[in-house]
Amino acid sequence: MRFLGLVAVSAAGLLGLSACGAESSSSAAPGGAQTSQTSAAPKGKVGVILPDSASSARWETADRPLLKQAFDAAGVESDIQNAGGDKEKFKSIAQGMISSGVKALLIVNLDSDSGRDVIKSANDANIPVIDYDRLTLGGNATYYVSFDNVAVGTAIGEGLVKGLKEAGKTSGPVVLLNGAPTDNNATLFKQGYEKVIKDAGYTVAADQAVKDWNNQQALTDFEQIFTKTKGKFVGVAAANDGLGGSVVAVLKKNGLAGKIPVTGQDATDEGLQRVLLGTQYVTVYKAIKKEAEAAAALAVKIVQGDKAGADALATGKVMDTDLKKDVPSVLLEPQAIYKDTVKDVIADGFTTKEKVCANAELQKACAANGIS
Repeated sequence: MRFLGLVAVSAAGLLGLSACGAESSSSAAPGGAQTSQTSAAPKGKVGVILPDSASSARWETADRPLLKQAFDAAGVESDIQNAGGDKEKFKSIAQGMISSGVKALLIVNLDSDSGRDVIKSANDANIPVIDYDRLTLGGNATYYVSFDNVAVGTAIGEGLVKGLKEAGKTSGPVVLLNGAPTDNNATLFKQGYEKVIKDAGYTVAADQAVKDWNNQQALTDFEQIFTKTKGKFVGVAAANDGLGGSVVAVLKKNGLAGKIPVTGQDATDEGLQRVLLGTQYVTVYKAIKKEAEAAAALAVKIVQGDKAGADALATGKVMDTDLKKDVPSVLLEPQAIYKDTVKDVIADGFTTKEKVCANAELQKACAANGIS
């Protein structure tokens, strides 16, 4: 199967991403290499704040257990909480963690404003912060761990163009249904797919950002777009699977599901199912296990007081456009997933055949695409 690689991270750095400090003499690093460990676990706790459970299922179903697993393997205590989409709760959780004396804070911001407040409080307490998955613009986090988000957008755009050409649509208007305007990732995703779509000769019929990545809001927004355009568009670049699901629901109501290519990302079970059934053309898989392991490895180095070791892992750079400075980063590459590569996501352990092939129709589609 095709496997994901790292961008801007040296091979030596990748192989060093391991459960440093675990009590066993060796353990498998994310790259599969065996690395030596110290005899005693590092002392200190890591605080993790996830954003919500509504914008994407990944935060609770993937990131939480994978982060906990990585910290447990390293012998490091972790406190993982979810802000539930509430910015004040996000800040309150952070204050509690800072007061409890965590040695490192790993956050997924809800927006840059509240994220900046949290990072400032942590920095004032001399607690390093890792921006996880989303960069907090103007936040001055110590490190950033994510996917190459322009590349994610590019994969979305390339997938849509592939679907359009397969459908015989070599030109025409496309709807852009973007993520939250407060999320820097959404800006980067759009940067990637809008360029690909325009470079391929397609025009933009509508360009809509969805507040808070809210799927119900996306349903309303897209219904309005459908009415305004009278359904006269050839494809939809939806910025994640949740938004893509809202688009497909509207298209289905109008008898167009499967006739107009729709995109997504995150490789959620629902997104993978729609890809198999042909109502969504492409999703984008981000190997969250690798992302979680990379972030945990940085946090463990921080707990150990090993700044040089952490710096050696974060060899990439991402520009904070507010501060006009680079943030030391670990960046991972995404993979576009089509019908015939849904099996790659299952083979990678991100989900299971049982979850994806959940009924007779899906079982038939799974069998037809090599999932047995």
